[in-house]
Amino acid sequence: MEVIFSVSEDILVAGIKGEVDHHSAAPLRNTIDRSMKAFGCKHLVLDFSGVQFMDSSGIGVVLGRYKKLVKSGGCVCISGCPSYIKKVLEMADVFSIVPDAADTDSAIERIKGREQLQMEVL
Repeated sequence: MEVIFSVSEDILVAGIKGEVDHHSAAPLRNTIDRSMKAFGCKHLVLDFSGVQFMDSSGIGVVLGRYKKLVKSGGCVCISGCPSYIKKVLEMADVFSIVPDAADTDSAIERIKGREQLQMEVL
C-alpha cells in the first residue's frame, strides 16, 4: 500500500494505492493522522481511485477518521471509488455519513461548499 498526499488550503488529500486490509489499516490510519497534524489540515479527502481491494478494516479507517475529524469541526469526503470499493462502502452504509464524489476536485469543492454553508448558518 502507498499513500500520496497533497494539500489544498486546509484539506488533506490522501491518494491511496494498493490494498486496504487488516495488514495495512493501522499503518494507513497512523500515516493519515500524522500528516493531518503535520500539514495543519482540518478536512480530509480519501481518494480510493488506486485501491484494488478493501475489507472491513478499510471501513474502520474511514469511520475512525470521520469520528476524529467531526469532533474537531472537520469533515471527510471519499473520492474516486472503483465499483467494487463503492459496493463495499455502500453495503456498510458509509455514504450515509461520509459523502462521496467522483474525483478529488469534486470532493474538495464539496468540502469547501459545506464549510461555506456552516459559516452562513452561524
